[in-house]
Amino acid sequence: MEEVCEGKDFSFPSQEEHILSYWSQIDAFKGQLARTQNLPEYIFYDGPPFATGLPHYGHILAGTIKDIVTRFQSMTGHHVTRRFGWDCHGLPVENEIDRKLGIKRRDQILEMGIDKYNEECRSIVTRYVEEWETIITRTGRWIDFKNDYKTMDLKFMESVWWVFAQLYQKGLIYKGFKVMPYSTGCKTPLSNFEAGENYKLVPDPEIMVAFPIVGDPDNAAFVAWTTTPWTLPSNLALCVNANFVYVKVRNKYSGKIYVVAESRLSELPTEKPKPNAANGPSGDSKKSKSKGSSGEKTKDSAADSFEVLEKFSGASLVGKKYEPLFNYFLEFSDAAFRVIADNYVTDDSGTGIVHCAPAFGEDDYRVCIGNQIINKGENLIVAVDDDGCFTGKITDFSGCYVKDADKDIIEALKAKGRLVKQGTFTHSYPFCWRSDTPLIYRAVPSWFVRVEQLKEQLLDNNKQTYWVPDYVKDKRFHNWLENARDWAISRSRFWGTPIPVWISEDGEEVIVMDSVEKLERLSGAKVFDLHRHNIDHITVPSSRGPEFGVLRRIDDVFDCWFESGSMPYAYIHYPFENVELFEKNFPGHFVAEGLDQTRGWFYTLMVLSTALFGKPAFRNLICNGLVLAEDGKKMSKRLKNYPSPMEVINDYGADALRLYLINSPVVRAETLRFKKDGVFGVVKDVFLPWYNAYRFLVQNAKRLEYEGSAPFVPIAVAVIQKSSNVLDQWINSATQSLVHFVREEMDAYRLYTVVPYLLKFLDNLTNIYVRFNRKRLKGRTGEEDCRMALSTLYNVLLTSCKVMAPFTPFFTEVLYQNMRKICDGAEESIHYCSFPQEEGKRGERIEESVARMMKIIDLARNIRERHNKPLKTPLREMVVVHPDEDFLGDIVGKLRE
Repeated sequence: MEEVCEGKDFSFPSQEEHILSYWSQIDAFKGQLARTQNLPEYIFYDGPPFATGLPHYGHILAGTIKDIVTRFQSMTGHHVTRRFGWDCHGLPVENEIDRKLGIKRRDQILEMGIDKYNEECRSIVTRYVEEWETIITRTGRWIDFKNDYKTMDLKFMESVWWVFAQLYQKGLIYKGFKVMPYSTGCKTPLSNFEAGENYKLVPDPEIMVAFPIVGDPDNAAFVAWTTTPWTLPSNLALCVNANFVYVKVRNKYSGKIYVVAESRLSELPTEKPKPNAANGPSGDSKKSKSKGSSGEKTKDSAADSFEVLEKFSGASLVGKKYEPLFNYFLEFSDAAFRVIADNYVTDDSGTGIVHCAPAFGEDDYRVCIGNQIINKGENLIVAVDDDGCFTGKITDFSGCYVKDADKDIIEALKAKGRLVKQGTFTHSYPFCWRSDTPLIYRAVPSWFVRVEQLKEQLLDNNKQTYWVPDYVKDKRFHNWLENARDWAISRSRFWGTPIPVWISEDGEEVIVMDSVEKLERLSGAKVFDLHRHNIDHITVPSSRGPEFGVLRRIDDVFDCWFESGSMPYAYIHYPFENVELFEKNFPGHFVAEGLDQTRGWFYTLMVLSTALFGKPAFRNLICNGLVLAEDGKKMSKRLKNYPSPMEVINDYGADALRLYLINSPVVRAETLRFKKDGVFGVVKDVFLPWYNAYRFLVQNAKRLEYEGSAPFVPIAVAVIQKSSNVLDQWINSATQSLVHFVREEMDAYRLYTVVPYLLKFLDNLTNIYVRFNRKRLKGRTGEEDCRMALSTLYNVLLTSCKVMAPFTPFFTEVLYQNMRKICDGAEESIHYCSFPQEEGKRGERIEESVARMMKIIDLARNIRERHNKPLKTPLREMVVVHPDEDFLGDIVGKLRE
């Protein structure tokens, strides 16, 4: 072995750079794969990130977890293919291009040409790939960037087509509607992410509207409150909360009779004549201010102004019919214009009665479907066009922009005698981040997967998976699956995998493509790429004859979550290739991502695998939490409230960062407040003691040479195990316990338990074995005894390095490269070694006894330091020794000083 420097002169980051060069020189990762190629497969799925930004601590955390598990599996006898993946399509890429080109509206893209737009998108997808590879490689992660997969590759997209076609054949696909935030400026629906980009505080009208109850003996009317008068022409139902108490009340002055929630009675206008009446505030909240036009009112005045005629539960109102406001949807009369109930109705605003226009509200749509007001999959009438103007269906306001129509609708309600109250409501409202126009919620046609039909299978499959921590599976994910709704998988966008549906002009003929070959065969065209601009022009002749024209592809592309959920099949181009590899190893063995993926990737993986094969997509899962800035806030580049990952690595090394991250609550799906000092603490508490024990070994091994003895060669492990020295027996046993513990915990995917155990082991190694064995290690008890002690220390360090190699790949390689020089037949890299096996029996009694002894010694030291005087009772007499543990008495005697 070569000489080593003092701990204070050892640069962890510099040594890691040397190791990176060495790995590159021997092509270490490829070498490990080659050595394990005939071993059983361990299938790991790497969730694809976007490459439109640089990796942050969340990526590094998940990447570290993945690297530790896959390195461990390689060392325990598996072949682990690790291919990096990239999410290439969807909103993040389109957003970048829209900003770059100044695109504000959808028609600008069409004018520019979908081909030019998509090629612009393609040009930035891999912009940061080089930086990603540099940073991820510097963290010590072994993963194949050269043979990566991209969701925009033709083979990946073809497998996505196959997945969709399989679902279609199983009857799990249908076309329906989904209510989404809609930009009338860009004429496109937005994701919830986009909808949250641009909120403004704006005034909107607030009105209360009367809905006369059919057949009520008192001619009472339900009163509903809304801040979107433009949705009232599309009203089809009223919704109450079945658990609320409702009251029928008569206004003492006007005689009008209304039904509202008892807790919201105070919101009704009093209509009590007052001298010098002036408009005043009609209710405030923390987030809004309202101005009413029906006279000043207070809770007391409402109580004074109304006589309660009757009280009843919300449940008793269900089914009651009312007179519609307008006559635009009378064809729905048999099912519509009645009261339904749902818990989304609250009593913190309004009247406790909500007006439902299913084309313009997510909950409205849900409850109307659930109560058979309308039917899922059938043509819902959306009486507002792509520009946000009323269609001809709404005859009185046809062609009028909905927001501009509010005033006219209110006037029409007043003329009908239906307006109970009007005012202004100031609130935070979403605007389109591109066109800066107010968003509306609007039902848009979408293709759906029937997730609700799969619910029981999904819940059963979830039970077959193993999660760390388990409460995320049993609570968060289970609850999400239990409440899962059908999944809208289409997007009215441009840069994505096109949905492979070709439809005839009359809508009677539908062909779903499941492969490039099928499209080429049916169309006669040659296909080189599956993006919209390369296939939208391809038509398929009708099978019914030329007179029926041709089939054309629908415009939509897939939601990029459908693509990432297809990853287990698409990244190996299944079923077009790798059939045996896939079918022998599905479900995959392991996935790991952040907590947010319970509603993202984990969910889409589970839905598609259940729909396709009736199985979960994965067997084992580690779910990590969120890494926050030190102040507890979200990490922000703008605020610069966190150190960059490369700054931390350059200061303390990647190994220290890895251990800091996995020895934190974040690996138990909790949050971590990142502290750079915490990484330094790992260097100080873990790596320096570990290094010093190694340095002590090397120095004393070299001393033998300097003193003229034969060079140090470690004694065989079988001989070491039979050492008569009790400290040798103890540290050998402690090492076997380390091997046993780490293997057991890694088999259970509990990474976070390993570092505390390692800390305890290193403390025992340095503060007991090395400290109280100095005479032997320095040769003062004879050369034979010295070589036994050095060999024991050598074996302990070598074994601990192999155990910790998945966790600290750089530092263990540094130590191994020096230590292997005196070991015949040693592997070229520690990462080619097998994980250590337990050798011999662990002496639990020895370990427990030494631990007990050390507690007493620490107690004695504390007493001595506190009182600054020697102990009255000899240390030997403070230790209770078993009859077969006389050796402890001898050790204690030696430790008295």
